[in-house]
Amino acid sequence: MTSRIMQAARCPTDELSLTNCAVINEKEQQFEQHVTVRNSAHKYVFTLKKHPSVNSGTIAFSLPQRKWAGLSIGQEVEVTNYNFDKSKQCVSSMTVEIDFLQKKNVDSNPYDSDHMATEFIQHFNNQAFSIGQQLVFSFCDKLFGLLIKDIEAMDPSILKGENTSGKKPKIVIGLLLGNSQVIFEKSETSSMTLIGKAKTRESRQSLISPDWNFERMGIGGLDKEFSDIFRRAFASRVFPPDIVEQMGCKHVKGILLYGPPGCGKTLMARQIGKMLNAREPKIVNGPEILNKYVGESEANIRKLFADAEEEQKRLGANSGLHIIIFDEIDAICKQRGSMAGSTGVHDTVVNQLLSKIDGVEQLNNILVIGMTNRPDLIDEALLRPGRLEVKMEIGLPDERGRVQILHIHTAKMRQYELLSGDVDIKELAVETKNYSGAELEGLVRAAQSTAMNRHIKASNTVEVNIETAEKLQVSRLDFMASLNNDIKPAFGTNQEDYASYIMNGIIRWGDPVSAVLEDGELLVQQTKNSDRTPLVSVLLEGPPNSGKTALAAKISEDSQFPFIKICSPDKMIGFSEIAKCQAIKKIFEDAYKSQLSCVVVDDIERLLDYVPIGPRFSNLVLQALLVLLKKTPPKGRKLLIIGTTSRRDVLQEMEMLDAFSTTIHIPNISSGEQLVEALELLGSFQEVERASIAKAVKGQNLWIGIKKLLMLIEMSVQCGLSSSTLSLLFLDIWPAFSTVNRICLRHKKLSSISWNEKLCGFPDDLLSRRIQYISSLQTILRTVETQYIHSYETMFYAAFQVTFTCSESEGSCSHQTIIHTSWLWLYLQFRANSIISRHRGQHIWQVKKKPHVYVH
Repeated sequence: MTSRIMQAARCPTDELSLTNCAVINEKEQQFEQHVTVRNSAHKYVFTLKKHPSVNSGTIAFSLPQRKWAGLSIGQEVEVTNYNFDKSKQCVSSMTVEIDFLQKKNVDSNPYDSDHMATEFIQHFNNQAFSIGQQLVFSFCDKLFGLLIKDIEAMDPSILKGENTSGKKPKIVIGLLLGNSQVIFEKSETSSMTLIGKAKTRESRQSLISPDWNFERMGIGGLDKEFSDIFRRAFASRVFPPDIVEQMGCKHVKGILLYGPPGCGKTLMARQIGKMLNAREPKIVNGPEILNKYVGESEANIRKLFADAEEEQKRLGANSGLHIIIFDEIDAICKQRGSMAGSTGVHDTVVNQLLSKIDGVEQLNNILVIGMTNRPDLIDEALLRPGRLEVKMEIGLPDERGRVQILHIHTAKMRQYELLSGDVDIKELAVETKNYSGAELEGLVRAAQSTAMNRHIKASNTVEVNIETAEKLQVSRLDFMASLNNDIKPAFGTNQEDYASYIMNGIIRWGDPVSAVLEDGELLVQQTKNSDRTPLVSVLLEGPPNSGKTALAAKISEDSQFPFIKICSPDKMIGFSEIAKCQAIKKIFEDAYKSQLSCVVVDDIERLLDYVPIGPRFSNLVLQALLVLLKKTPPKGRKLLIIGTTSRRDVLQEMEMLDAFSTTIHIPNISSGEQLVEALELLGSFQEVERASIAKAVKGQNLWIGIKKLLMLIEMSVQCGLSSSTLSLLFLDIWPAFSTVNRICLRHKKLSSISWNEKLCGFPDDLLSRRIQYISSLQTILRTVETQYIHSYETMFYAAFQVTFTCSESEGSCSHQTIIHTSWLWLYLQFRANSIISRHRGQHIWQVKKKPHVYVH
């Protein structure tokens, strides 16, 4: 180690005295940047500066330096090179006591400590400082005397999580860097006025918490996101510039915060700017950049980066950090070429921003933070590494996060004892699944307004009841009332959406219904617990009116998922194909934002605009559904999809069945025992009437949907029909129609079948002949169904030849016709109305002339 005896001397000029450096002759090559000066008793560390005006063999000091080190002019001192340990001796923050150097220059003007700290770092960057050191500082054309009071070192272990206490180590000697924090405090006898955030240590400590607890800053539930951002974006900025340069490391220049509205993106960006101890960030609302004059929008972008460019030219790697925050960045950074118009203003703004963040002349002292809830709209070039490379989703808070947020918004009420003791924050956090931070804040406000409303007198004027206002407290009932009536989550479950589908409850008329619900519960548990299948989809298929939508709504309700959405055709009436695809896509994108989600895709063939004539359907919607049904949700998110359809054969041809994980068949009521069980559960008839119906349907094969059954029962109640007449309808009309309709909807063509029956009008012995009539029809239909029910590749057409021979009295006819299944339904409905009219003595339908119908 180089050591030499030299003589202390006076600084030759005032300019050299203000540098805070010990000055030696420029020919003294054996010394490096920092030296230790040892007198008879102590050692002192100085930063060296070389100048030709100093004699060789001497080392010049300013007056404050000689006072601090106890040196006299001509005194011999031992000078030795000094090397800093940059892992332990880099200054994180330094407290400096300040006062006017000369009493005659005292004034009452306020001095900005933030500006002062910036000038101090620029002037004394990369210099050695020791506790107790005295120096002179020139600011605003005035001289100030400074005294170093305290120094804290940078500790990278805090970022790594190794230093759990979060306290920074104290040091005696440190090296000041461009990202160090300087805090000024005036001496006890000083009359100077300091303003700004860097004026006292207390200001610094209240601004940031060493262990990253941001609750005092009004942020809750985002501790993990903050830690990830610091790890990605700021770990390199903790180290000295020369180490970063030796590693060839480049600082992260941009962060994109995205997520649902109200989750704290803007608040987080604002607090990041404060936490970094940099200059006050420039916050820009995206649309404010745009200007009606040509070129002004691009000029506004350049102005944002002007200060950073100027400082980097002066200080290079020692330049401080400049933070620019863009709120709603998607307003100015849309995909180039996507905006209509001939001016191309949006494109040139994007080009200007791209070149400033990472262009030919690179800036290493900037941090751009963009915020949006539509990351898909932003130009891809802006999201590449080197620009906004850190993309952080600020999603809906979990239960722990909701507890933190509610604690923040109820802190004042707890402080002044305005929060009732029966309010349990943890209970509220459990009840507010999928609530965003803004919605939780709104919930607290709504509860407060509910509590205050109790203390307002109901009179001609609005007055506060002073007698009871002093006892004002927000109780648990206030929160629950607001939860049920006032604030609903945008990405949560709205019970009104699916309550209408199960307003009559679920009627477990047999084992098939119980089996469907049990299978649905297994799929729900698989979605919750399995890490290998984040996407589970099931198709509920069956004949019309069998209760598929109700069962899907019941399965989704019992799942207790925080996000449940029903994608129903009745909400998309009049939508174009593109609008329908966008609506379906939005439902799935909203589902991806929740940790557990359930989407019910109801009546798929109606969503596809399918009609059998043609056949015709929307291929655009079909392809969108196929993609969304197979798309795996983001990491950490799980999705259950429940689809319903009455046309399995159609979906099979469209290759949509393969998009579902499993398929569950929903049958109709097919036996008398199941019908009686359903009637018993509904409780619509007396026990005697149910026994009569059970006797009439015993051993009979039925085919009736639960929704049709409910409608038929309500019709019987309104018409005052007896149980015997109702049993006739069960046996005669609905089974025949449902069976014919079920088969003929699946098959457009059946083999040639003809069936002749002569009925003389509607005779009195119709009741005695109905069993034979329906039995014959169902025998033929069962034969057809057995032969063709599984032939989905060939469509069949059903033709029934029926001969009617009616009496010649008024209101009757004699005609032979070949009828389509729709005419068969009309005929059966005619017979039903005749039965009802005879029962009530009314003529509901009379044929006035001969119908001449021939339907192919």
